[in-house]
Amino acid sequence: MQNDQLLILTILAVTVGMFLWGRWRHDMVAIGALLACVVTGLLPASEAFLGLGHPAVVSVACVLVLSRGLQLSGAVDVLARHALPKDAGTTFSLLALVGLGALLSGFMNNVGAMALLMPLAIQLARRLDIAPGQVLMPLAFGTILGGMTTLIGTPPNLIVSAFRAQSGSGSFAMFDFTPVGLAVAVAGVAFVALIGWRLVPVRKEAGLEGFETGAYLTEARVVAESKSVGKTLRELDPVLDEAGAQVVGMARDHMRVIAPNPGRRLREGDILVLEAEAESLSKLLTELGLKLEEAVRPPEHAEEGEDGKTDETNGGAPKAQPARKDAEALQQFHADKDGQEDRDSEQDSAKEKEKDKDDPASRDIVLMELAVRPGSMLEGRSATDIQLRSRFGLNLLAVSRHGTRALNRLRLMALKPGDLLLMQGPPDAINDFAADMGCVPLAPRALQMPSVRKAWIASAIMVGSVAAAALALLPTAIAFALGVLASMALRTVPLRSVYDAIDWPVIMLLGALIPVASVMETTGTADLIARVLLESVAQGSPVGALVLVLLVTMFLSDLINNAATAAVMCPIAIGTAAALGVSADAFLMAVAIGASCAFLTPIGHQNNTLILGPGGFRFGDYWRMGLVLEVVVVTISVPLLLWVWPL
Repeated sequence: MQNDQLLILTILAVTVGMFLWGRWRHDMVAIGALLACVVTGLLPASEAFLGLGHPAVVSVACVLVLSRGLQLSGAVDVLARHALPKDAGTTFSLLALVGLGALLSGFMNNVGAMALLMPLAIQLARRLDIAPGQVLMPLAFGTILGGMTTLIGTPPNLIVSAFRAQSGSGSFAMFDFTPVGLAVAVAGVAFVALIGWRLVPVRKEAGLEGFETGAYLTEARVVAESKSVGKTLRELDPVLDEAGAQVVGMARDHMRVIAPNPGRRLREGDILVLEAEAESLSKLLTELGLKLEEAVRPPEHAEEGEDGKTDETNGGAPKAQPARKDAEALQQFHADKDGQEDRDSEQDSAKEKEKDKDDPASRDIVLMELAVRPGSMLEGRSATDIQLRSRFGLNLLAVSRHGTRALNRLRLMALKPGDLLLMQGPPDAINDFAADMGCVPLAPRALQMPSVRKAWIASAIMVGSVAAAALALLPTAIAFALGVLASMALRTVPLRSVYDAIDWPVIMLLGALIPVASVMETTGTADLIARVLLESVAQGSPVGALVLVLLVTMFLSDLINNAATAAVMCPIAIGTAAALGVSADAFLMAVAIGASCAFLTPIGHQNNTLILGPGGFRFGDYWRMGLVLEVVVVTISVPLLLWVWPL
């Protein structure tokens, strides 16, 4: 083994280890691997950032923008409401929902498709009287499966196509993935809708009014008139037991106490950290004479011009503050259905909204649950960090993080993907906050469609871009870049939202790992790994090697980002095919299939993370349905790969 091969293997091992550790974000790890290759001399400095301009990376960014156009225009909402049955039974309803999710994921970002359909999935679970997780997990898996059907369905497909082009065989076409991918997706959707959903652990009792999301951590203050003043924590147990709640911590004089002594006597001003179901909070607070901390605490960072007072007519909610929205974003919520967009109309709409905010009596105060999406701007930040009350006029009443118990104060708790937030405030402010910060509302959403014309335009742009790429009229990256330009010119995506639509951590990850993967090829490391796998495991059998590549890719995809998995496995797949003297196409397609099969853990794919809180899942809940689904995928895909892409 040569020195450069030993170096790149060491860097690769450390990179995969950092991915598995999860302490650093994936894009940070990838950039670290890239810089390590430059510092060690494996990659010329002049080539370090060429990956950011790679056609695959550009295509991923453009598809994300076009997907946002479909969402904002309301086109997907219209399709969902017309395609989903209203009164069908469990099997047909799940088939329709999961099938729609798979269809959408073939042509738009699968996280976006999942976020759009989640509220409908929760409504469906209530109608069918089953646990929300039994609908959410099939939907998550269906949207992942749908991504393997087209070139633009998921970033790994574009990565695989790029490596094929680099090997001298040209890129894969738009629907080259369809023969195998569609068959696997159809079989997978049928499995999860007919059988798989029954394997999902039922963490919540179905049939209760409202959507249950597990126990929330809530802070409540002992006020002067509270019945709890002078009582010990032990004396509160009967009320807590009846509500299915418990005191998991308290704060006194800026000091936190974890698992306080039951004999501790309560004083005015004490803050109790309660673990309770959302539905029992109101009764619990009334029985104990407590007040929600967010209802009595002044804003932590009052901005200039704010007095920090609360509005008693709204149950102690803070006076509403102007939401952080520019005129274009406001137009998405307030423009007339005829689509009129002149600036005077937008300014009038904004002024009317600000006027409403200054009149609390004119606005409803509601409670709404939001799920924190992977990549959300809230990730790693607390309510205090973002100045939630002073900037958005909202209260964070509680946080649910199933399976773990946070020890920080509620407003200081660093939020994570999959957390559920119980928010209090005006509906429009909560919706604006969710859109800004990357959260998914779990309550039913009103149809947001500023213009039927815009929905048609956004759909036409997407179809035109796909057709141009599929018919080879233009290179894929150019076709979708033109689509983005058309979306900006025709305002199906607000100009200031274009860059917000791009998942920059994924873009940076791809841009960094593509050069790292090229080092594996130029140093002969990919060929070395391929020979070891062939000699020690596959025993020189092409079919055995194909199955091995598929299984290894599936395994890695359950543990690290699927795009990173594809970037790591593509050179190995090409090297394996070269060592066997066979076509690399089947091996590359096996990588594409395997990278879209993250069904065993909540960290393998963003959609799995997104349902962790709303489904009340634990880390080990995914494999029960996911493992059987992966067996189905291998059983269907291997014969088809050998038939469609002969070795």
